[in-house]
Amino acid sequence: MSTSRMAGEQTWTVSLQAHMRAHPLAATGLAIAVFAVIVLLAQSVVELANGGASRALKLALLGGTAGFAATTLGALPALALRAMPRRLEDSLMGMAAGMMLAATAFSLLLPGLEAGSGILGNEPLGAAVVVFGMGLGVLLMLGLEQFTPHEHESTGPCGPGHARCPRMWLFVFAIALHNLPEGMAVGVAFSQGSLEDGLPLAVAIALQDIPEGLAVALALRSVGLTPAPAVGVAALSGTLEPLGALIGLGLASGFPLAYPLGMGLAAGAMLFVVSHEVIPETHRNGHQTPATLGLMAGFAIMMVLDTTLG
Repeated sequence: MSTSRMAGEQTWTVSLQAHMRAHPLAATGLAIAVFAVIVLLAQSVVELANGGASRALKLALLGGTAGFAATTLGALPALALRAMPRRLEDSLMGMAAGMMLAATAFSLLLPGLEAGSGILGNEPLGAAVVVFGMGLGVLLMLGLEQFTPHEHESTGPCGPGHARCPRMWLFVFAIALHNLPEGMAVGVAFSQGSLEDGLPLAVAIALQDIPEGLAVALALRSVGLTPAPAVGVAALSGTLEPLGALIGLGLASGFPLAYPLGMGLAAGAMLFVVSHEVIPETHRNGHQTPATLGLMAGFAIMMVLDTTLG
């Protein structure tokens, strides 16, 4: 290993340790959430290896791949466009936020509550399991957001070692933090092997990935990438969707309570992203009203999709 590489790794390690000391609660929460995720994944391995969830595996991969394809499709207009009117972008991202909120409520929380109550024979206990899962999801995303170097257009770079990362990759990491919980939600929704349970969520996630893909491609163009590489890197960020789907499937495919617990975890992660990242981004440029109208439209679209496809 070269001296410069060793020095770089030591610098990153020092930066990470300093960041952990500065944010002890986020570091502890991330450790707890990651431990819980590892336990849930471990207890699913045997069933998946034995083919007990082969249909669920196929559906989860298809759902995650649909999100990746939608992200790529959304990025394609950046081959010709260099920028989008901010008002329109905020409206579209507001619509994406509305679809994510509705998907969280109708396709994750309500089925999770129903499953938890059915398994335990007690509605308050079933709700407690889902709420506990939500807490784990929030801890996971809070920790990842705090300890992953990334950048948003409005807030600038953050996370340990961000100064050593090319700006292009900071934007990619930011959108990847959005795509991971979306993929997890799709995997959890398909974990019972039911097309009816997972299809509305998968369709909603794919639809809202289209404006997200365009947004990240245009952001990459704004930092100097030429059109084709910008579209390619934006599409690459969508690979977190099928990966997240596999993680979500693993979370909810083991012991019975893993299903409502996994539903809650995916819901908590989605709610965190919407509240902490997407909605604030759409309200920073003075376009609160069109962004809110977009959110309402997205919520209504998802509600109709859930009724029609579910």
